[in-house]
Amino acid sequence: MLGFIFILSSCTKNLDKITHVEDYNSYLQNTESEMLRLAEEDFNFWEKKLEKEPQQFPYLAKAAASQSLLFNKTGNIDALIKAEQYLIEANEKTNYSKVGYLRALARNYISQHKFKEALIQLKKAEAIGETLQATQKMLFDVHLELGNYDLAKSYLETFRNDTDFDYLIRLSKWSDYRGNLDATIKYMEQAKKIAESSNLSGMKQWTYTNLADYYGHAGNIKASYVHYLKALELNPDDAYAKKGIAWIVYSHEKNPDEALRILNMATTTYNAPDYHLLKAEIAEYKGDLKMMNAQIELYHEAVKNPYYGSMYNAHNAKLYAEDEINIEQALKVAKTEIDNRPTPQSYDLLAWTYFNRGAIDEALKVMENHVVNKTYEPEALYHLAEVYKAAGHVKKAKKLKQELLESSFELGPLMEDKIKNI
Repeated sequence: MLGFIFILSSCTKNLDKITHVEDYNSYLQNTESEMLRLAEEDFNFWEKKLEKEPQQFPYLAKAAASQSLLFNKTGNIDALIKAEQYLIEANEKTNYSKVGYLRALARNYISQHKFKEALIQLKKAEAIGETLQATQKMLFDVHLELGNYDLAKSYLETFRNDTDFDYLIRLSKWSDYRGNLDATIKYMEQAKKIAESSNLSGMKQWTYTNLADYYGHAGNIKASYVHYLKALELNPDDAYAKKGIAWIVYSHEKNPDEALRILNMATTTYNAPDYHLLKAEIAEYKGDLKMMNAQIELYHEAVKNPYYGSMYNAHNAKLYAEDEINIEQALKVAKTEIDNRPTPQSYDLLAWTYFNRGAIDEALKVMENHVVNKTYEPEALYHLAEVYKAAGHVKKAKKLKQELLESSFELGPLMEDKIKNI
């Protein structure tokens, strides 16, 4: 009988197994990236051209593009800021009259989470009117990030075209905001067909990683894994895809050591502060509090770099909110984030801070005014459930609990235990 139970449990465990080391191990090898080398060579080329002819503003844009590529490949914030400086200079030399340079600067600001600054540049480009549809597409992106949902929807209608890749991926994003995950995936799958028929590597890679994320949200872990692998097949240096596989290994397969190995290999060539937080979470799951604290400290050290600006406000607010010593700092950061982008997610940070301060009435008021039925992000819904429970709205909390248990993969094993206690 005991043998039968062992075999049954082993089979169950194997059914949960989706990833295989041999699928992705070759992408983890620490070899110098050919694409990174070419990006560095490209930047050096344009930098030398600028030294000889500093008045040639097209060289500034080329140098900025090389720095942007370096940021995407390495996570090095210095490269993103250098790109911004080159783009500002290019726009100044052209008196802010070239829509391509204005959009490039706006794109840089989006990467820095400077959405209001991005909007300023895009409005200039819109007023000029040249290649207007490309500008309108970016205006949709920025208004969605700023929480200007009516404006975002109006811009989406200006370039409606069910056969256009750019329209479909934005329709997918809009569906995600509306909480319609089936439509989100449907439109992204349509975009994928266009990307594959065009056979443009960058377009396909972007689509694969986004589809992988959405499949994960929907609980289709196998499809998520397959699409992360597709992205790595196109670009073995795709740290985001490696991070996605690490999450599957950790959250779905409950294999923290292998997840950490993947992340440690990924961060030999790509560094961004949030990777430290993921490592800290996995360490906490392992019960390795020494490693957890070390990774959190590394995160705090990294974000001290003023170049990061507001990029990690949301992460900081959540960390501070759950730390009694820094809870006032959490309040300050949450309010700053609301000022920067008054979205339901930003208000959720404020409500969560009030909750952790013990100000339940204030937390509930913020949630009911700015979060309820305005976002369907599982983390915000978990915070809402905790606030409902603390405020005595037990039925509402229990209703959310069932929904959250279905999002346990996305939220992770640590959060799953907290949800069960709601």
